[in-house]
Amino acid sequence: MIDINYELYKVFYHVASTLNFSEASKQLFISQSAVSQSIKTLERKLDQVLFIRSTKKVQLTPEGEILMRHIEPAMNLIRKGEAQLLEAATTGGQIRIGASDTICRYFLIPYLKRFHKSFPNAHIKVINQTSVKCAELLKNGLVDLIIVNYPNNYLGNTVSVVKIKRFQDRFIAGDAFDELRGRKLTFRQLIRYPILMLDKNSTTNEFLHQLFQQHQLDLVPEIELTSNDLLIDLARIGLGIAFVPDYCISDNTEGIYVLDTKEELPQRELVLAYNEHLPLSRAAQEFLSYFKPEAQSAD
Repeated sequence: MIDINYELYKVFYHVASTLNFSEASKQLFISQSAVSQSIKTLERKLDQVLFIRSTKKVQLTPEGEILMRHIEPAMNLIRKGEAQLLEAATTGGQIRIGASDTICRYFLIPYLKRFHKSFPNAHIKVINQTSVKCAELLKNGLVDLIIVNYPNNYLGNTVSVVKIKRFQDRFIAGDAFDELRGRKLTFRQLIRYPILMLDKNSTTNEFLHQLFQQHQLDLVPEIELTSNDLLIDLARIGLGIAFVPDYCISDNTEGIYVLDTKEELPQRELVLAYNEHLPLSRAAQEFLSYFKPEAQSAD
């Protein structure tokens, strides 16, 4: 492979585009003699004559035309990349966020609205996956940051974590289980009823199984799904007792109620995580700033 400086190809492109050494020197802000010397150096390195020079005009040789067919699209790609970088500097660029459907719907939307208002031209890409899958996306560099449930055993050592919200999981039931209303149930009593919960690819599933195992109980759910909203709907129509985060339950949610348990349900947290060893775009840095302690206290 021939080692040729990019600047020589840049000079060649401008001469080939204008077919005029003087015009090329103006575009490149260098002397005409420097342009001529660069072309001679390139021809010597390639061992090819690239231009036919005369007193009246400059023409590409067949070899020069072949080279131009490759150099022109390469220069266009470089210009496009430079333009995108300049655009990113003014608009904020692109931000890639990983989060579950539930976190997007019940927590993330106001922050996305705020970000879009501040950076209307920035590109926002949200990838909906479970907290487990989001950790994998972050590890593979497919997203800039993720918002996930915590504890999360799938977050690696290179990940920085910003804690942003505490929440409590709840067992909920519909009118079909009205006899349980007002009672305090033990976990042992609960597992006699059909349990509805998120599937095995979620930190919530792992959390609840571990919680029951701590009480020497084997949890066998009736239904496992990927959507908390659907779990609530199924609890409402009486298919079982659902296990969902409290921020999914609003005061005006009709047809369901929260069950009391004798054993305490530990609190969990929503966290924002990002790879501390990878540079963040301006857009990602701005979004991250919304969740710093001083920003949260100001909201």
